[in-house]
Amino acid sequence: MKRNKQKLALLCGLLGCLCYGGGDWLMMYGDPGHAGALIWLTEGTARIPLWRYDLAMALAFPGILLYGIALFAVETYIRGDKERKVYHYLNAFGLTPWIALHLFYIMILVLFSWMNANGFAAESLTVCEGLFSRLSWLVPVSEALMLPVFLYWFYLQITGKTVFPKTMAFTNVLILFAVLKGISLLLPVSAFRLGFTNGLMSESMILWFGFMLIWEGDRRKLQV
Repeated sequence: MKRNKQKLALLCGLLGCLCYGGGDWLMMYGDPGHAGALIWLTEGTARIPLWRYDLAMALAFPGILLYGIALFAVETYIRGDKERKVYHYLNAFGLTPWIALHLFYIMILVLFSWMNANGFAAESLTVCEGLFSRLSWLVPVSEALMLPVFLYWFYLQITGKTVFPKTMAFTNVLILFAVLKGISLLLPVSAFRLGFTNGLMSESMILWFGFMLIWEGDRRKLQV
């Protein structure tokens, strides 16, 4: 019964990835041509209909709830109470900026699209790049809150403080992200590359949850 609950929680994580990842693709997939300093303010995003941004933002709410279910369930794989508690709080702090960061980019993209569609195309780049520059500190601050839980998870796995074999440490989200980032750099510049790159974190998370689900299935077979 406990393992069934774990599998359901991990499946929630996968669904959360689809919500967030789907939103990431909706807000960026389009013509990659750009004229400004921010490569994500493209000709495609200038023409994206606003309903796509509405949907991308709406998907973030069930997405973060589903992520939370899975990420808090993962702590039951940790052997020690002290380590479990540290993971719990790092996870709580790490989940805080997800929607804030998502909203930050969507608000700029919405403004960019609206200005281009309503006769302010000439000023759109200046305004949106200025807005990003003013609040760009939000990005490193958010990452500083989001990353420690995954670094700590790597430490726990590589030192054998979880129920997983130590080699599972190399399925860490951050390692998967680095691999996928490398793949994205090899892709030709295109709408697909934009969507893929914008969704890298969700794509890394779906692989991470997937590896844990595979391990759960293998462990169950061995004990049957």
